[in-house]
Amino acid sequence: MIGVQLVCLHVALVNRPPYSPVSQLSHPFAGSREGDTHVSRPFNFWQWRPTRPYWLFLTCYTGALFVLQIVVGTAPWYVALQGYVALGIEATLPLPQILSNQRNQSCKGFRLSVLANWLLGDAMKMMFFFLSASTIPWTFKLCGLFQAACDSYLGVQYWMYGEGQTVNRDPFNKDIRLQ
Repeated sequence: MIGVQLVCLHVALVNRPPYSPVSQLSHPFAGSREGDTHVSRPFNFWQWRPTRPYWLFLTCYTGALFVLQIVVGTAPWYVALQGYVALGIEATLPLPQILSNQRNQSCKGFRLSVLANWLLGDAMKMMFFFLSASTIPWTFKLCGLFQAACDSYLGVQYWMYGEGQTVNRDPFNKDIRLQ
């Protein structure tokens, strides 16, 4: 799985549009600029133009996790911390899609089949969490409920907006051909 993700990152980096000050397509994650979120990313994190910083960051991150695993990998608090971080990340995965749909007032590009599979997965997960004979910790249940609520709200957004036209809310994104 990690190998496939690395290949996907490589393909995405190689196939980025060339840099152009006119085109918004040349700016990675242009929808999350400082003006939209009012938060500056330290060191312009994950918005680099060259490919080398991506690979350098992943190498350093992997090395740091390797060292932590060697030094404190068996400590119960470290194992619990890893679990809580993983649960928190998974529970918040739908949030960027929700924010993008809300900002654009459109679900254009978001496939109904993806939404249906997410909702089906949430239903199965909730059935396992709440009907299982074994004891499931409440942190799993709460994170699962939060993610199910987020996915359900995505369903509401899809119902409200459909795949309608994307509303351009960026005053700096002007098509020069229209001027």
